[in-house]
Amino acid sequence: MKSVFKTLFILGLTLFSSAAIAQDNKLISLDALINKTDPAWPLVKKWVDSAKNKVEILPVDSAKAKEVLYNAQMTTYATLGSVIYNTGGILIDNGWIRILGSGSERLTRNIAEWNKGKTIKEYGDNIPYLLIADDAVGGFFAINYGGLGKDIKNVYYLEPNTLTWQPLGAGYGEFLVFCFDSDLSKFYKGLRWSNWNQFIANLDGTKTYSFRPYLWQEGTDIEKCTRKLVGIEDMYRFNIMKSKELNADKGIKKDDSKKEESKN
Repeated sequence: MKSVFKTLFILGLTLFSSAAIAQDNKLISLDALINKTDPAWPLVKKWVDSAKNKVEILPVDSAKAKEVLYNAQMTTYATLGSVIYNTGGILIDNGWIRILGSGSERLTRNIAEWNKGKTIKEYGDNIPYLLIADDAVGGFFAINYGGLGKDIKNVYYLEPNTLTWQPLGAGYGEFLVFCFDSDLSKFYKGLRWSNWNQFIANLDGTKTYSFRPYLWQEGTDIEKCTRKLVGIEDMYRFNIMKSKELNADKGIKKDDSKKEESKN
């Protein structure tokens, strides 16, 4: 009987220690993140092969991809994890849209490092939204994790002409299909100047265009704006700051349901 109690006691200590370790080490292991039986990449590759728009898959560095996948805590079973693990990033329309992956020579930013210091402090933190892509006119795409609205895991776009986060009504996979197949000239109506395509092919992935007057100023016509290249980091921080300043009730949305409940 004593041996039974002793065994149960040791088992209890083991389980307690395992739970404590799991709590301390909140990051999932790389092996657990790499899905060897049903990865999403073959499906994404089919979308790429049948794309209507110009899609360029940037080369991947295997070691870097593993590092970024681990830091981002994404599984390759999901489309986002598969893009991180299998690409250095994806360029749409000669680089008009830059979809972040694990980083490459032409798009040196990777999705984990790009979000650190913006949406999270440390890897593994709870995240309000995840920045996944941006474009040549200073627009930013992000997956909502509660910081932008109630539609969790849907993609939003921070419009440079309104500086508000607009829901696209699509998850990450649908966002990829949107980039690959949709009429981007229609989506970017008013945000593309007449000879934009002459300026995009060699655009540095760390740069974006800034316009004067600002695109969000009333009555701005992009054809009449002056433009210059600025760092994408500076553009993001400026747009977020101005979004909060100009659209406190329209920028990063807040859940006011509790306030309403208290009123009732």
